[in-house]
This record gives sequence, structure tokens and C-alpha cells, in this order.
Amino acid sequence: MLIVKSVNELKEQVGVLRKAHKTIGFVPTMGALHKGHLQLVSRCVAENDVCVVSLFVNPTQFNDKNDFNCYPRTLDKDAALLESVGCSIVFAPSADDMYAPEEINNVFAFDFGGLDQTMEGVFRPGHFNGVVQVVSKLFKIATPDKAYFGEKDFQQLAIIRRMVRVMNFPIQIVGCPIVRETSGLALSSRNALLSEEERTTATFIYKTLSKSVALQSGKTIAEVKTWVTNTLNATEGLRVEYFEIVDGNSLKSLTDWSESEYVVGCITVYCGKVRLIDNIRYK
Repeated sequence: MLIVKSVNELKEQVGVLRKAHKTIGFVPTMGALHKGHLQLVSRCVAENDVCVVSLFVNPTQFNDKNDFNCYPRTLDKDAALLESVGCSIVFAPSADDMYAPEEINNVFAFDFGGLDQTMEGVFRPGHFNGVVQVVSKLFKIATPDKAYFGEKDFQQLAIIRRMVRVMNFPIQIVGCPIVRETSGLALSSRNALLSEEERTTATFIYKTLSKSVALQSGKTIAEVKTWVTNTLNATEGLRVEYFEIVDGNSLKSLTDWSESEYVVGCITVYCGKVRLIDNIRYK
């Protein structure tokens, strides 16, 4: 496995691979890898001649500098994990190599088609501008045939799919199911910030979402939203930031179950000071 730390070196490596007619799969990450990431990488390895994984904590998608500074950085551990599952190239650039100063200081403009007007877009202004900025840069550098994203970041996945269409990237976006601990807690790099007690408390997020699926036959969407929110807020140590039930394609909030055949509940909950996201499909 090759570890590449400069943009130019990765472009050179990709050029060699293209001349050899190799297919390239790509998994963009911010490091602090867990089994969920490794599932993406394993699928990438299985479906492509070469698997490239980026490890880059992107400064432009954090609207909270403290959150950026606290984000776990574990390059050596991550590289060892990636080598164990067959990754070919690790791309670990610096922010200075990825961005010119003016790019760091100015908001990246993109037409989200309204996909940023709800959920994460409301509570993390500018976050998705940074996501599209860095992913579009990474796509131009790695020029993959396929790119792999987890469905835990449901809104992000919808936005990446739009970005590929709008920017005409010849890339297949592959969404992969959420990987969970045996307790049901969705795997996340942020879980490392939870105490043991908080980790136990956090399991109530998915347990509550799972129970809510059975309620849809007898309750309205508004009633289910209220039940989920109240149930979690009544759990000591948890605070719901938002819970929305949306159309899985447009991300528009729904008021009736009959409005869509693809209905997803998306939630963000603070467990102590740690912000956790999850989602569940109703139909």
C-alpha cells in the first residue's frame, strides 16, 4: 500500500493507473476509521482494480472551530487498518496542499436545489458548501470510476449525488448501508468521544427510531415526530436537535405517509457534548 501526501503525487499515480486501464474506486474519509469505513473500503476493493482512500479532516466543512480542532486524527492507525483490508493508495494531504488561502476564507458556491435547506443545512450553515468543495476537489484529483459513501450521512449522500449530476462527473456514487454496533448504535468516528456511560445512553437513539417504525400504521407523521422527540428528550443525557421525516430523494418534509413511497426519518441528537446523527427508513 502506498501513502501519498501531495496532490501532484496522487495525480501522477492516477495517470499511471489510467494508462494501464485500471478501474479506480475511491472512498473519501476524514480518518478516525471504524468498521463502517472499512465496509466501504472492502466493497471498493472488491469492485475495482485499485482502491484509493483519502484521510483528510476538511476545515471548510466545520462551522465550529472547536469541533474541527477536537476531531480525532489517527493517521498511523488508519493506515494500518486500510492496509489490512486491501487498500491500494492512501491520500493524506495537508490543508495547505488542498486549498489556496482564498479558498479557505471564502464560501464555496453551489446550487443545492434546495437540498441544503433542511436538517444539517439549517443547523450547520456552510457545512455542505465545504463538503461539496472538498469532494469535488478530490474527485478531480483521483478521477475515480466509483465513489463510496455511507448512508448514515443521508443528506450528504443526496447532495453528493446532485453534485455529480450538476458538475457532470463521470462517476458512479455507491451508497452503502449503515453499520451498527451490536447495541444498534450507528458507527461513527465521534463515538470515540463518548464515555462508557454515554455510549450506553446513545443506544436509545436507534432503539427509539426502531420502535417508531411500528407506529406509522396508527399515528400521523406529526405524532410520530413528537413521540420520538419526547421519548429521547426524556432520556437523561440526550437532547434532540432535530428529527425530520422526509422524502428520501427530495429531502422535503412530509406531513402524510401517502405523500411518498420513500420515507426516511433523519435525526441528530446530542449525547452529552457529542453530536450524533442517524436515520431510519419507514418505507
